[in-house]
Amino acid sequence: MKEESIGLIIGISIGVVIGVILAISALFCFRYHRKRSLIGNSSSRRAATIPIRANGADSCTILSDSTLGPESPVKSGRSGSTFWVDGFRKSSMVSASGIPEYSYKDLQKATYNFTTIIGHGAFGPVYKAQMSTGETVAVKVLATNSKQGEKEFHTEVMLLGRLHHRNLVNLIGYCAEKGQHMLIYVYMSKGSLASHLYSEENKALSWDLRVHIALDVARGLEYLHDGAVPPVIHRDIKSANILLDHSMRARVSDFGLSREEMVDKHAAVRGTFGYLDPEYVSSGTFTKKSDVYSFGVLLFELIAGRNPQQGLMEYVELAAMNTEGKTGWEEIADARLEGKFDVQELNEVAAFAYKCVNRAPRKRPSMRDVVQVLTRILKSRPPRNHHRKALSATTDELASMEGDQPETKITVTDHRREESMDSTVDVYEV
Repeated sequence: MKEESIGLIIGISIGVVIGVILAISALFCFRYHRKRSLIGNSSSRRAATIPIRANGADSCTILSDSTLGPESPVKSGRSGSTFWVDGFRKSSMVSASGIPEYSYKDLQKATYNFTTIIGHGAFGPVYKAQMSTGETVAVKVLATNSKQGEKEFHTEVMLLGRLHHRNLVNLIGYCAEKGQHMLIYVYMSKGSLASHLYSEENKALSWDLRVHIALDVARGLEYLHDGAVPPVIHRDIKSANILLDHSMRARVSDFGLSREEMVDKHAAVRGTFGYLDPEYVSSGTFTKKSDVYSFGVLLFELIAGRNPQQGLMEYVELAAMNTEGKTGWEEIADARLEGKFDVQELNEVAAFAYKCVNRAPRKRPSMRDVVQVLTRILKSRPPRNHHRKALSATTDELASMEGDQPETKITVTDHRREESMDSTVDVYEV
């Protein structure tokens, strides 16, 4: 009897121990699954509040220190408040770009209630503004009835938030307030390349300066194609979108139609008539070689001083039949050059431009090839006695030169021209 009682006690004890172990195991399982559930919910909330950096670059970089002075009207961006609904919300996307946001009130004051208009483009009117910091800027205002312009506004802010190169225009701020969308750039004193090619008010550009401008543009495009991550295709290269700072350094502007190479390349054909790649028009597919074609048209525009929207390429094709694409291109040279150019050099540039506009994209050079060729052309120029004085000029002297300087001073190599911090918009775009 005693042995049976002991056995019963031992059995009950083992049962209690097993029960406790099972209870503890159940508790741990419950807490584990509850923790995983909380982590999942936390991750979902965090994914909804943290902006996705699809561009692979730090989106918090500020382009210009001058916008952050003690009296700067810049409002701090709320990059942590961005959230995504149905892909993403555009207003939140812009605030995550890293570009400083300005208030409508400050821009209204800086433009004297938007009365200082200096131009008008496809985006809308452009105003000259004097900020409280003393900085002169150009304010490009989206036309209120432009839905496409709003999309281009967001594209430009997001792209220029990560693209930084001396031959690209630098966006220094934006405003999205009171139903208005504005882009803010440092004011550019020399305007667009188009204004210098076609306006009688400006002195004709020398041949030497035209080649330097072409190289500047090529370097900007090379950066977009090979330096940006992911690569960017501009899709609207034209003389009105090439801007010149006070030292006549060229910068590529207007990124409203630009697309990252990683996105769907099949889209509605957009761009400017006369500069569009025929392959892009027929297939609806844009590539880096689409930009190369537009650049080739721009080269011929610099050579001939003729507007692509007024039959430039027909003029070029007719000349190519007579020149066989290699020599004789001097026949189409801009009359405003008055014959002041090296014939061999002009033929070399024109022959290369003709490769850029080949109807077969695979036969066109890359922008890296373009930069190498134009650099070689400039470096291969024979030394001339009348260049010595210009070559000994200091950077400060070069920066102070105006557009009416003698041609011999313009021939200084690109590396000796001052790298201006100016940038602007296409204020003279028609």
